[in-house]
Amino acid sequence: MFSFKNIFRLVAFLEGVSYILLLFIATPIKYMSGNPEYVKLLGMPHGILFMLYVVFAFMLKKDYNWTNKQFFIVLIASVIPFGTFYIDHKYLKPASN
Repeated sequence: MFSFKNIFRLVAFLEGVSYILLLFIATPIKYMSGNPEYVKLLGMPHGILFMLYVVFAFMLKKDYNWTNKQFFIVLIASVIPFGTFYIDHKYLKPASN
């Protein structure tokens, strides 16, 4: 079923995966072997997913009844490795049941 909540969960997952790949694989390759191709390849999709994550978070704040503190945590999690997975487990999954 395609709802904004399900799309947000998918975007959160993909954003988290792209961030981990960019941070722990592409960036070390760039600086250890001098090959920036992986950063270029993953950078744009990650940036788009990050922006979608933030937009969906703003759109769904009221639907999930997030307090300002919870909303801040949801937004900050997008810049912390593995943060979006925590958000999915803590804030998104319970609301989708």
